Amino acid sequence: MEFYHLINRGVDKKITFLEDSDYVRFIHDLYVFNNVNNVGPNHRFREFQSQYVRRPLVEIHAFCLMPNHYHLLVSELEDNGISLFMRKINMGYAKYFNEKYSRSGVLWQGTFKRIHIERDAHFLYVPYYIHLNPLDLTHSEWRTGNILDMTSVMENLKKYRWSSLLDYLGQKNFPSIINKEILSENLGTAKNQEKTIQQIISISDLAQGSSSIE
Repeated sequence: MEFYHLINRGVDKKITFLEDSDYVRFIHDLYVFNNVNNVGPNHRFREFQSQYVRRPLVEIHAFCLMPNHYHLLVSELEDNGISLFMRKINMGYAKYFNEKYSRSGVLWQGTFKRIHIERDAHFLYVPYYIHLNPLDLTHSEWRTGNILDMTSVMENLKKYRWSSLLDYLGQKNFPSIINKEILSENLGTAKNQEKTIQQIISISDLAQGSSSIE
């Protein structure tokens, strides 16, 4: 099984999620558009669940949505599945966003970034990197390993709904989006993952590895 870290940003780094409902819509789209069968961009989530037989294009192992970009950790289930999934998700959400906010034009910058994860160390680090991204909003010093107030950091991470971290820490958030099995086997228990998070953000050599991820 091959793993890929996928990243896409708003054009000119513009905000792509303006309200909580936008985050919710994109997360639902992660489920609905992850399907070999075509689904219209104006889908209703409950109708989709009852009317369509789902055959996923990719397995989503981790995700995080930030105000102007998003991260996914995926493995491919179908030939060309990643490209097809990303085209569907980006086009579908852009149509929703443009209609909602009465805008036109491109929402996302160019082609999404695809990073093939080839080393075990990279595979073990990327999920943490993805889940730590929300700290850029509250504790940007995490990227240099200068975090001292662990309690505040963990509280902020656990308040951030728009990632898969809570599901890995044992709190059901968006469990239907991800397959936790492989990462849970490799990253360990929720307690172990919290311990590793604290190590990464307090040790400069570990935290500064984040600069090479993207």
